[in-house]
Amino acid sequence: MARVVVCTNLTLDGVMQAPGRPDEDPRDGFTHGGWGAPYAAMAHAGEVFGRAGALLLGRRTYVDFANTWPARPDSPFTPWLNATPKYVASRTLAAPLPWINSILLDGDVPAAVARLKEEQTKDLLILGSGQLVRSLMQQGLVDELVLLVHPLVLGSGRRLFEDGGAEATLRLVASSTTPNGVVVATYEPVR
Repeated sequence: MARVVVCTNLTLDGVMQAPGRPDEDPRDGFTHGGWGAPYAAMAHAGEVFGRAGALLLGRRTYVDFANTWPARPDSPFTPWLNATPKYVASRTLAAPLPWINSILLDGDVPAAVARLKEEQTKDLLILGSGQLVRSLMQQGLVDELVLLVHPLVLGSGRRLFEDGGAEATLRLVASSTTPNGVVVATYEPVR
């Protein structure tokens, strides 16, 4: 049985919006895009990529990744992303999806993810995709959260845990700190 593992960059005030590039996600007038790039923290969460058999992505993250990574053939991350199955939660995209190995999840996404957990043996990794994470947490389908907490307070932006979201008690199972101050905290829900 597979586990659903969330790996995401956050600021100290919980912002997850647009860590990679200035133009990544300017919704709601967000002007702090690219805040995570100077820290290169994902390199310190490499074990989650090695355990992953597939990606689960929300529409916005999928479209951004599909428009970005195939155009970066020199990146060592690109071949892995291209080869990895990508399951996409979207009400607006239509199959077939343009990026190789991409599969649109039809209908009830939590039910589809529950089936994938039963069918797969390696982890289902979620990168970004805040709305998808919140939806799956409400259904008790997230098994691990790897939060890369950056030493920044932005004061605005979309947060991973918004008001009115799922309530959860988490247990810290591992933590480390990168040389530039990013705390990599791994949590599991207490069931």
